[in-house]
Amino acid sequence: MSKDKEKDRAIAINRKASHEYHIEETFEAGLVLSGSEVKSLRAGKANIGDAFARITGSDAVIINMHISPYADAGYAQHEPTRTRKLLLHKKEIERLRGKTQEKGLSVVPLRMYWKNGYAKLLIGLGRGKKLHDKRQDSKAKDVQREMARAMRRER
Repeated sequence: MSKDKEKDRAIAINRKASHEYHIEETFEAGLVLSGSEVKSLRAGKANIGDAFARITGSDAVIINMHISPYADAGYAQHEPTRTRKLLLHKKEIERLRGKTQEKGLSVVPLRMYWKNGYAKLLIGLGRGKKLHDKRQDSKAKDVQREMARAMRRER
């Protein structure tokens, strides 16, 4: 696939993130990857559902992100769930560090996609939802769904 066609094409989406967290702010981060990891991503073999980001020292890292091994890599295979470095500006890392020290805020991966031939990760600063918040969101989705059905029936 050419780079023009893959522009902004989603590789993996964390659907649980919007259900589990109130996303307050988002950041776009690059990833430090090996060659076989990039090949696997081009094949769409990634999962960010259980992943989380952490600020360690002066770096931001993504932990538990699963990129399946590339079948044709031979001896140069990668570890599927290794810790990978995120590429962010120093100001963004310091902002994330300050915000995550607040109670209840965490850095959650939201979406992995291609942008101009580079793999990017959209991370969000999220506050965990309480059970009643999840119920409220579920009710709001049900109401929206019913309204859409009623509008379709009227046509």
